[in-house]
Amino acid sequence: MSVARPARCLLSRGLAATGSKSGIAAPAPRCHASFHSSAQLAKRKPRFKSIRAQELGLVTPEKIEEFSKENFPQYTPEELEVLRQRYTPEQMAALEAGEAAIDPKDLTIQGRIRRDPYRPPYLDDFSRILPIVDKQPKTLPPPPEKVRFMTEEEHANDLEKLIEELMPKDVNFEGMTEEQIEKVLNEKVNFDVAEAKYFEERSTLANHDAPSNSALAPGLGKNLRGVTGLYKTPVDPEDNGLDNEGVYQELKRKSGLSVRDILLLKRTTKVLVTRFVTNQTRLGKIQRMWVLAIAGNQNGCLGIGEAKSIEPSVATAKAKYLATLNMRPIPRYEDRTIFGSVEAKVGATIVKLDSRPPGFGLRASARLFEIFRAAGIRDIAAKMPRGRNPMNSVKACVQALMSQRDPNEIAIGRGKKLVDVRKVYYGGNVL
Repeated sequence: MSVARPARCLLSRGLAATGSKSGIAAPAPRCHASFHSSAQLAKRKPRFKSIRAQELGLVTPEKIEEFSKENFPQYTPEELEVLRQRYTPEQMAALEAGEAAIDPKDLTIQGRIRRDPYRPPYLDDFSRILPIVDKQPKTLPPPPEKVRFMTEEEHANDLEKLIEELMPKDVNFEGMTEEQIEKVLNEKVNFDVAEAKYFEERSTLANHDAPSNSALAPGLGKNLRGVTGLYKTPVDPEDNGLDNEGVYQELKRKSGLSVRDILLLKRTTKVLVTRFVTNQTRLGKIQRMWVLAIAGNQNGCLGIGEAKSIEPSVATAKAKYLATLNMRPIPRYEDRTIFGSVEAKVGATIVKLDSRPPGFGLRASARLFEIFRAAGIRDIAAKMPRGRNPMNSVKACVQALMSQRDPNEIAIGRGKKLVDVRKVYYGGNVL
C-alpha cells in the first residue's frame, strides 16, 4: 500500500482547517484521474430516432379526441340494433357496461396500436378466426376416459359394415358380371370420398362412433371431386413408370443419373459404420445416430456420405442419398487395380494400397473390401499399420483412391509419350 495517498489526504484536510480558521479560502485538492490504457468510448447513438410529442399530434385535447373517434369509434344505432337481435337483454347490458368502463382516451394515451404487417386485421371482433393468429377451436368433445381401440376382428367387422352401407339399395346385382358390377359401383359410389372419410372421420375406438378432436391434419385423397388435377407429383415419362411417386426426382436432377441407374445403385449402396452421438443440452442428453455409407456402380465410380438423425432410418436414408450424390470417378489400371502404391492418413489411421497382378484378388479388411468391390477394383492389397478406427479407415481409403496420379498426366507434364511395353511385346494380348 502506498503512503503518498494518505499523506496527500491529511495535508489537504490540514490546509482546509487552517484556511477556514484564518478566513482564507483553501485551495481545492487536485483531482487525480485514474489511468486507462484504452481510448475513450464515443458517445453511443440511440437505436431509434427520437420523435417529439408535437410530431405525433397527441398533445392537445382536440387531437386526442379526434384520434380516439377515428380509431376507437362507438357503436352506431344500426350496430346496436343488430346486437340486440343476436344477444339477450342481460348480455346487452354486460356489453354496454364493458364499453362504458373503457375510456377511449386511455387507449389513445396508454395503449399501443400495432402497425406491423403481421397485425390482426381486427381489434375486438372475435367472431372471425385467422389460422395464423388464432388457435383452431375444438368444437368436438374429447373421447370418453374408459375406451379402448378396436381389435383386428372389430376392425374387419367395422369395415364390412361400412361396405354394406355404401352398397346401393336400388340395384339388383344378381346375374351381373364383374365388369357390370364394377361399372355400376363407379357410377353410384365415390370410393375416394368414402375412403377419405373412413380414415379421417371414422372412429377407431370400440363402442364409440362419435367423432372427437384429433391432432392429425386431415389429408386429401387422390381422386377427390374438385381436387383431382390440382396436386401433381413430378413424374417424368422417360422413367417408364419406375418412379411414379416422384421419390427419386430430386436425386435425379442433382446427380444427372436416370432412375434406372439410381435403382441399380441401391444394390451396391451399403452402410459401413454406425455409432451413437450424444449431445448435452439444457433439456438433457439428446442421443442421435451417425451413419457412414458408400455407393458405387462397380465400374470406376465411388461416393461416400455421412449423416446424423434421431431416427436410425432417417440417418441411413440420408447417408445413402449423400453417398450417391457424392460419387466421383476412381482411376483404375486395366479396370481392375490401381496405379502403383498410394497412401493416405486420417487422424491416427494410415491406409497403404498397393497394385497387384491379375488374379491376386482383394486382400483387405471387411470395410475396405466393400469399398473396393463398390469401385470395381478386383486386384489390390491394403494395409493399416497403425490405428484401425472404422470411420478414419473408410475415409482414408477413399482419400487414397482419389489421390492417385495418372501416368498419362505425368508423361504429358514431362513431355514424354507413355507406351505399355507389355501390350507392344505381346501384341495386345494382356489380361
